Amino acid sequence: MELGIIGLGKMGFNMAERLRLAGHKVVGFDFNAEAVAKLTAAGSVGVSSLEDLVKNLSAPRAVWIMVPAGDPVDETIAKLEPLMEKGDTFIDGGNSNYKDSQRRHAAAAKVGFEFVDAGTSGGIWGLKEGYSLMIGGDKAPVERLTPIFEALAPSPTEGWGHVGPSGAGHFVKMVHNGIEYGLMEAYAEGFSILKAKETLGLDLEQIANIWQDGSVVRSWLLDLTADALKKNPTLEGMEAYVPDSGEGRWTVFEAIDLDVSAPVITESLIRRLRSREANNFTDRMISIMRNEFGGHAIKKS
Repeated sequence: MELGIIGLGKMGFNMAERLRLAGHKVVGFDFNAEAVAKLTAAGSVGVSSLEDLVKNLSAPRAVWIMVPAGDPVDETIAKLEPLMEKGDTFIDGGNSNYKDSQRRHAAAAKVGFEFVDAGTSGGIWGLKEGYSLMIGGDKAPVERLTPIFEALAPSPTEGWGHVGPSGAGHFVKMVHNGIEYGLMEAYAEGFSILKAKETLGLDLEQIANIWQDGSVVRSWLLDLTADALKKNPTLEGMEAYVPDSGEGRWTVFEAIDLDVSAPVITESLIRRLRSREANNFTDRMISIMRNEFGGHAIKKS
């Protein structure tokens, strides 16, 4: 198939490369000329304008948007609409609020376009491991784009699915990230307790390695934590500053609206807010885990 990708950052480029390796044609655009050149050098089609991106795709076109949530998504769609044709599809693979996705779907339908919200997880490891895809939208465009989803996922039959109507993909991804907040907080607190027991002289990397096999708490996140501790056992040079990108907040808001008790996710969000006021080991642990799985920047002390 053919797919346009807008946004060739740490996830967009790797997604393009995974699709190319699966035999699909990728046309990519980014305001960063170096990112476009890198895509071209890898064997895909890098372009310097949205006009060229659309011209290099056959109808019905599909364009995957990987830009920051909020206004950048709306601005990108507004620039693309005059260039594209009825029946073409916009795919939002970023971390948009599901209510925005529902709004964009309705607006696109009014002028003859398809809109699919694709909650995407996998971070900087997606090229190798594949991406977990939570797809929302109408049945027809999702079925047409199935080969794309199958190529991006860990396998054609695993790690992806059409979870519901417009907004469902980003809603599921929102809750996924809320759970992620809680998991990281639990690991970080546990390792902080181990570190605080100085009289036992515990080796945190060793313990993480032990837990990787046979333990009830083994996970990919623990694997990444073990790798991070190997590189920096004392988290030296790091500030305990942990950003939140929105999904955790939205999950808490939805839990309140739905009268669902979610104390762990809520407290993990509060801990992130608190991290901006004090420097502590727990929050430095979360920061280094985010760097390992998603390539998120670490604030240096």
